[in-house]
Amino acid sequence: MLVVRDVTVSGYRSLRQIRFPVEDLSVFVGGNGTGKTNLYRALELLQAAATGTLTRDLAAEGGMESALWAGRRRRGEAARIRLSATLRHEGIAQDFSYTVEIGLVQQAGGATYGAAFQHEPQVKAERLTLRTRGRAAVILDRDGRTGFVRDGDGRKRSLGEDLLPTETALGSLLGATDHPEIALVRIALTAWRFHHDFRTDADSPLRRPCLAVTTPTLASDGSDLAAVFATLAHIRQDTTEIDAAVDAAFPDARLVVPVPGRHASFGLRVPDFPARIFDPPELSDGTLRYLAVAGALLGYRLPPFIALNEPETSLHPDLMDPLARLIAQASRRTQVWLVTHSERLAAGIAAHGGAQPHIVVKRDGETWIDGLTLTGAFAEAEED
Repeated sequence: MLVVRDVTVSGYRSLRQIRFPVEDLSVFVGGNGTGKTNLYRALELLQAAATGTLTRDLAAEGGMESALWAGRRRRGEAARIRLSATLRHEGIAQDFSYTVEIGLVQQAGGATYGAAFQHEPQVKAERLTLRTRGRAAVILDRDGRTGFVRDGDGRKRSLGEDLLPTETALGSLLGATDHPEIALVRIALTAWRFHHDFRTDADSPLRRPCLAVTTPTLASDGSDLAAVFATLAHIRQDTTEIDAAVDAAFPDARLVVPVPGRHASFGLRVPDFPARIFDPPELSDGTLRYLAVAGALLGYRLPPFIALNEPETSLHPDLMDPLARLIAQASRRTQVWLVTHSERLAAGIAAHGGAQPHIVVKRDGETWIDGLTLTGAFAEAEED
């Protein structure tokens, strides 16, 4: 399994240029408008480079004009977004460093240069480097549409002419046999899960039954929550952790998961009405959202990396401690990264998981993290 060790972002919204380490449990806390969500979104865009949707996702959030750093640039500095991550294969002491740069469509004499629409984001450069015991080998190197990739035997091969300027090589080179290192990085990135603002309106997928299919990992939108609970109850036949999480949040309440037919469902039995089971359409927004977060963090199998964006939304303050326990518990099985408004939640995670929160601030329009040095480490870590 590849674990995330650091992330670098430049030129993206309020992220002028920042590099930060990623720990087993990373907590970032800050107020509205500091750019916390931009940190989270940058991680989503790294995954999009692996799934092949990077330029589409940038176009969907307003295009390059909206996504680019809006502050001053140095003279001659290109208007580009740069995303980079280092992934470590701890079992064999290997580091994979992936970088992608996205820019505007180049115009030449009023005409668009390259196979792209005028306002589309374009991939300008990509590189994947493998470092093993101090030795570095470039696996993928791309500048525009030209470049090379190394095959499984280490031989350089041209990227060819089929790769469009709007496509990432990481998401387009599909031959796992020919490019095992690229396949390994792509698999690692596509396995990440992002959970942000689970819908709890009347039409939310959380409130509906889902197909009864063995589901070890919750989908990002929570649409298979009932199947996740059914997998714990009837496949693993162990609901100890989820029962404890429910009881910690709602004392003496019990999660009820019927044996599935074609569909899986669940309900909640509460002490005030012991003879009745409350189905998801009857549950409060906060109760349903807490159950969704619990499903994301206590599934049969967790993804290698879970990112949470303000998981405390709509939750009562009394639920901050149970939520903190959930997050700390999950971090013992996988990497958990989150941004939050709640200082109470951050303090609870520090108490239960030992991860000290990092404060996100904004200075001169630029998002920064207190204690972060220019070398990409936190000051207290360098002192240690």
